[in-house]
Amino acid sequence: MTSQAPKSDASKSNASRYLFLFLIGLVVGAVATVMIVRTLQARQDHFPTAVMQVMAKHNGLLAETVQQNRCAATDTAPQVRALRTMANDLEPAFPGYADDARFVQHASQFRAKLDAAIANPPTDCSAAAALANDVKESCKACHQDFRG
Repeated sequence: MTSQAPKSDASKSNASRYLFLFLIGLVVGAVATVMIVRTLQARQDHFPTAVMQVMAKHNGLLAETVQQNRCAATDTAPQVRALRTMANDLEPAFPGYADDARFVQHASQFRAKLDAAIANPPTDCSAAAALANDVKESCKACHQDFRG
């Protein structure tokens, strides 16, 4: 009987060591995975995503001004100018599509709509709502062609 007692203590001791090593391995693996994922994310170009997010935000702010019934040209013009400025970055943001005639056409038509809105800013809520809808539809048309 005395010979069996040390074996059971030894097996408990080995099991706890294996569990401890397994947990250490799990933690090291998780940390390594996070580090690899962060490294891969850091290598990505965030410019295209940033351009789209800023344009979406300004279009949302334009739609908000309409919902809040603040439709004077002074309320809508900053958003339209910001959208127009960001529209200049479409081709540089997506260099893979810069030679695609459809993409260039979408970008050009988008800029033309914004130029017209800057030249003749909407002065009432129906015109501002129409402009916000035009911007949304322009974005949607391009996304359908290029995002799938």
